[in-house]
Amino acid sequence: MKKAKKERKVKTVNPEKEAKKLRRRQSIKRTLKELPLLIIGATLTAVATKYVYDPAGLVTGGVSGLSIIAKSVGLSYYGIDIPLWMGSLIFNVPIFLYAIKQSGIKHVIRTGFVWLILTAELYFMPDMSFIPDNLLLVAIYGSILMGVGSGMLLSARATSGGSDMLGEALHHTIRSVSVGRLIQIIDGLIVALGLVTFGIEHTLYAIISVYIMGRVIDIYLHKGKSAKMATIISEKNDEIAQEIMTSLDRGVTGLYGSGMYTGKDKRVLLCICSNKDLVEIKDIVKKHDPKAFFVVGNVDEAMGEGFLEEWY
Repeated sequence: MKKAKKERKVKTVNPEKEAKKLRRRQSIKRTLKELPLLIIGATLTAVATKYVYDPAGLVTGGVSGLSIIAKSVGLSYYGIDIPLWMGSLIFNVPIFLYAIKQSGIKHVIRTGFVWLILTAELYFMPDMSFIPDNLLLVAIYGSILMGVGSGMLLSARATSGGSDMLGEALHHTIRSVSVGRLIQIIDGLIVALGLVTFGIEHTLYAIISVYIMGRVIDIYLHKGKSAKMATIISEKNDEIAQEIMTSLDRGVTGLYGSGMYTGKDKRVLLCICSNKDLVEIKDIVKKHDPKAFFVVGNVDEAMGEGFLEEWY
């Protein structure tokens, strides 16, 4: 008798399940890649808070600012030393509980991880001070450390908690006010408390530090990704576009526009380029058509061929 052939089971693939698995693997891979950024970012934030802002009495907002105020008030009026790590716990725990209630645990888990690292580092870091007497230098040093640290955290989709998280949570209740405005209001109130605690001079330098910090964060987040956008309207579009493409090896896009005053249809050239190329593009436009309309704008991020080719 012939043996009955065993029927092969055809394994069906569920595209939805496979896509879900792929997304999960990509998420884990990205999280592992971002882990060093979270740790280093939290460390720089802790160093800036403990060794720069706290000894100098500069309050730049956030829970770190509240912790500095609490420490100063405790020592000055009650003779109680409230360490920075304890202030971080006292102020952040209720904020986290409120944020979890409003947004859910998944929304705050990364920031919670950063906050735990930050609090632990504030606890274990030895007490020392190496800041200069010049408050301007203190503001600059602190803003660079805090700016790079915050930039790392933001690039890894997290923050150090505090006012950022509270602002997002409050937005669920106060819909009429944007998250950014709520964060500004919270930080403004904390800086005002710093004014009462440390005086006008320290507060002015704290504001300078906040400004520099914002610039440092922008530079970090857009490093190597910024570019210029040149918009050209000319009667010699073909000649200009051809020379840009051949001599600079830059792509040019032709858009169709209509002059509302003249009623004439015109082609508009659009070119994304580096700062270096922009100078040469100006010369090319001037050579072919000195009467051309030429507009230059800043591009925060340019990704793709010729710029940052790997998406992050």
